[in-house]
Amino acid sequence: MKKPLNKLSNLENELNKSLQELMDIKFALDESSIVAITDSRGIITYVNDQFCHISKFLKEELLGQDHRIVNSGYHSKEFFVDMWRTIGFGKVWKGEICNRAKDGTVYWVDTTIVPFLNDKGKPYQYMAIRYEISERKRVERELQKMMSTIIDVQEDERKRLSRNLHDGIGQNLYSHLITINRLISEIDHPLLQQMQTEATELIEEIREISWELRPSVLDDLGLVPAIRSFLSRYSDHYNIDVYFECMLNQRLRISIELTIYRIIQEALTNIRKYAEVSEATVTLREMDDIVRVMIEDKGIGFDKMKQSRGVGLFSMEERTRAVGGELSIFSSPGKGTKIILEVPISFSII
Repeated sequence: MKKPLNKLSNLENELNKSLQELMDIKFALDESSIVAITDSRGIITYVNDQFCHISKFLKEELLGQDHRIVNSGYHSKEFFVDMWRTIGFGKVWKGEICNRAKDGTVYWVDTTIVPFLNDKGKPYQYMAIRYEISERKRVERELQKMMSTIIDVQEDERKRLSRNLHDGIGQNLYSHLITINRLISEIDHPLLQQMQTEATELIEEIREISWELRPSVLDDLGLVPAIRSFLSRYSDHYNIDVYFECMLNQRLRISIELTIYRIIQEALTNIRKYAEVSEATVTLREMDDIVRVMIEDKGIGFDKMKQSRGVGLFSMEERTRAVGGELSIFSSPGKGTKIILEVPISFSII
């Protein structure tokens, strides 16, 4: 009769041990993380002390509510639709969320939401585990502002140099060319013909440098005319036909227009140097509250895992970050390259 008692005793010990392990895990989680549990409808059924501390709500104020009680309004409706779609299908969702505390202050949390599934594979509750990252986001904002300032200073300097080259040296060279042409009309000498050719070439080089620095049409007429003008010059110089499709109905902030223009410029420069193609495509499309830009070629492509990040790619990424956009690059050997830029039309930093 002792054996069944021993088995029962061992089972109790195992249960007590498992229970203690669960209590230890809960203690560690509560000490280090912001935890909330909701039912399948998103109604809060449990919050730990860390959640109350950061949100400044009492437990009684949170239980029975949904997470709209801490919604800051920063994220779009689509952001949360995607989140609910993911966890509703029983998948883990991860992301960074900006919430608002009871006193109106905002805070950022790195969030993982884990669905608990019933025997039919349907979620019956969700556990959200969060870590505060407000300080990290503050540093990121400061770096973003600093980079944006640096880019603005660079662009202002480019604009100044471009104007000086065009209106100063360029105009002086043009005056010299007029003088040379007058001399040629009166004197037939090979040196004058050579001077005429060299002056014409210098004027063209000055125009090219001025254009590369900052095309005046971008400031005067806007993004779309600037892109069309650039693509025309690009095709003439490098014998690469670029098909341009545009569905943009408004002028954008100059910082966004510059970002889009520079990324198209850099992408097409890379196509000219490396893609080994005679055609490329640029698409510019306004979609709700974002502008989507796609630059695509059917060239030799590259392996992203083996390709080192050059100055051009770094510049594209930093420019994108400075306006709150997202840059994605898709490429593989023999299948070409596609660059997609998405920039919010209205961008604010919280």
